[in-house]
Amino acid sequence: MSFTLAIVGRPNVGKSTLFNRLVGKRLALVDDQPGVTRDLREGDARLADLRFTVIDTAGLEDATDDSLEGRMRKLTERAVGMADVCLFLIDARAGVTALDEMFAEILRKRADHVFVAANKSEGSAADAGVLEAYSLGLGEPIRLSAEHGEGMHDLYTALLPLADGYAERAEAEAPEVDVAVDEDGEADPEGVRKPTKARPLQVAVVGRPNAGKSTLINKILGEDRLLTGPEAGITRDAISVRMDWDGLPMRIFDTAGMRKKAKVQEKLEKLSVSDGLRAVKFAEVVVVLLDAAIPFEQQDLRIADLAEREGRAVVVAVNKWDIEDDKQGKLRDLREAFERLLPQLRGAPLVTVSAKTGKGLDRLHAAVEKAYDVWNRRVSTARLNRWLTGVLEAHPPPAPGGRRIKLRYMTQAKTRPPGFVVMCSHPDKMPASYSRYLVNGLREDFDMPGTPIRLTLRSQSDKNPYKAKKKAGPSKLRKHIKGRGPS
Repeated sequence: MSFTLAIVGRPNVGKSTLFNRLVGKRLALVDDQPGVTRDLREGDARLADLRFTVIDTAGLEDATDDSLEGRMRKLTERAVGMADVCLFLIDARAGVTALDEMFAEILRKRADHVFVAANKSEGSAADAGVLEAYSLGLGEPIRLSAEHGEGMHDLYTALLPLADGYAERAEAEAPEVDVAVDEDGEADPEGVRKPTKARPLQVAVVGRPNAGKSTLINKILGEDRLLTGPEAGITRDAISVRMDWDGLPMRIFDTAGMRKKAKVQEKLEKLSVSDGLRAVKFAEVVVVLLDAAIPFEQQDLRIADLAEREGRAVVVAVNKWDIEDDKQGKLRDLREAFERLLPQLRGAPLVTVSAKTGKGLDRLHAAVEKAYDVWNRRVSTARLNRWLTGVLEAHPPPAPGGRRIKLRYMTQAKTRPPGFVVMCSHPDKMPASYSRYLVNGLREDFDMPGTPIRLTLRSQSDKNPYKAKKKAGPSKLRKHIKGRGPS
């Protein structure tokens, strides 16, 4: 059992920079302006031989109301309660402020183990701030520089005794088991890898600002884990949360709202959008969340098309369904618009949900699970070629220039998403309409609705491979014996 370390402090003292240093990746957004981080972000930290969970928190503000700053502070206070150890970060160059003193008093009352660290302490300009940190009454301050990696050994020395204590306690509390646990995941007869706790299903929730992405994830989790509110664009980082959703191990990503590219001017919003796009690329299932009041806006179509081009399994969810009056008529219009505007995702699940009340979450769970199964589906070569024979008899390929294109053989080359290879003559002359005909046939006949299908045409020559080879002449030994004659 590893311990949990929460990094807390005022805005812009370097908490996210230290978080990235500990996890060894640029997971958290970092910028010069204060208040970039708003949600809690967890990561697997590594410090020499120590392994622990680190939590990046929002900057502590002097606000306790229902404002955005007040809600951010409540989340940070919750992280303090969750963590085994708190690392209170101050800016050594700015020195100890009145806010630092107030929050140090709060940490003394709420946290079991608190260390104070003076960040940005490279150079002699930070000496005064490091000395001031003693006045907080939290012990000897750890002098470090998160940006340059200085002071990491001192942090390791401070955490080591606590880490040993948690390791001994975990060993004493661990139950004895004699059952071997397989964490590689089981596969069904069709070869679909089932998600496990070690390798959970990766799900990204994307959409325009204020569509209700964070609220939806909080409702699935059953707790207010992510920051929400009426303001648009609250989420900035792509926050991942591990959970077990009705028996389905999952790692779900909450992403920042994506506006039109022309409207994105600020550097911070550009970083947020790029972070969300990265989450889409690493996801297995993408849930495109729409607002029922204004569904299928141009930006919604772009987001769904991006997920399809990246080869992800796609589920379209329409949120705020609880405020709709004519649900049957609205649903009929949604299905018609979906088929017309997103033909590349024909057959993808369209689910109506309410993130506020929780209605429709069972349907969303089933849709995500089915989309993942279809995305992993594999079809045997024998079935594919029997299907190809029937398709060619029903609708033969065209004959550009008077020479008919011959399709001879078909196989599935990959899954995630399903990819098929067809060996044929003149693949460069195959019309796009006939390729779409084959893809649509694969969707319908092998029950693969909605998932991206990749079809590759490869050339297979008509020539006899042995025709150009010269006939082997008589061997030299035979000619030699023939020349000698009988002795």
